[in-house]
Amino acid sequence: MLAKDIMSKEIYYVKVPGNRAQALDIMRKRNVSGLPVVKEGSGELVGIITRSDIIENPDEEQIALIMTRDPIVASPDDPVSLVASKMVKNNIRRIPIVKNDKLVGIITAYDIVSRALAEMDIDSPVEDYMILNIPTTWDRTPLNIAFEIMRYFKLKVLLTINNEAKLSGILTETDFLNESEVVSERTVHNTSVGTEGDRWTWDSRNVLYVIKNQLKFSDKEVRDVATTELVTVTKTTSVSDCAKKMRKSKIEQIPVIDFEGELVGLLRAQDLIKALVDSDE
Repeated sequence: MLAKDIMSKEIYYVKVPGNRAQALDIMRKRNVSGLPVVKEGSGELVGIITRSDIIENPDEEQIALIMTRDPIVASPDDPVSLVASKMVKNNIRRIPIVKNDKLVGIITAYDIVSRALAEMDIDSPVEDYMILNIPTTWDRTPLNIAFEIMRYFKLKVLLTINNEAKLSGILTETDFLNESEVVSERTVHNTSVGTEGDRWTWDSRNVLYVIKNQLKFSDKEVRDVATTELVTVTKTTSVSDCAKKMRKSKIEQIPVIDFEGELVGLLRAQDLIKALVDSDE
């Protein structure tokens, strides 16, 4: 199976010069988490911008200063296993497909799961690929606190538990982004170095006003936003069966539970594609 067999040919992208608002608008309308960036006029691929880039750089407006330059790319004739290997090696979730320096498609980890792994017969249990370091929070947690918890784990998903400490929902980076806005806040800093004797005699010329953009969330709690109709697998579920579940539900992550229903792990599309790399070795 080749890259051209599974790549998405309907490509959503942004151009440079351009601004973050344009990229964010496309991401929200098309429900995608990353966009290739092409040069105005030539159509040459020059970078890629993700939701994480936008979230981590609220003060920057220009796409050219937010995007990742010189992204990892693949050819339409590359084997899907090679594309998966590049994703695993570079810890990325999407790869633009380029021919003669022109963008012709894009492949995400979900594409590989739904269009390749789901059609294969890989009996390895998902236990071999799930992650154990699972970000969780109480489902009554305010969104701004929950977002910081997700960031501390350096993941793009957060699981929720209820008052009985049972798995109750799941949120993705998209859910947080849809409930937020960038606002400007001004802070005042005293730049003078005074002594105990003159602490009340600040010179106004030494006061520095700093305007900084911040990501501000709605007043909702996690349970107001989280997806509560959960799809799960067990540790012994095969890779291919898990891929089929992901495809059927159009999801990129699945909680892993034991036979008593307790949460034991998390499986993301980018974890599952490692099975394709392993099967090719």
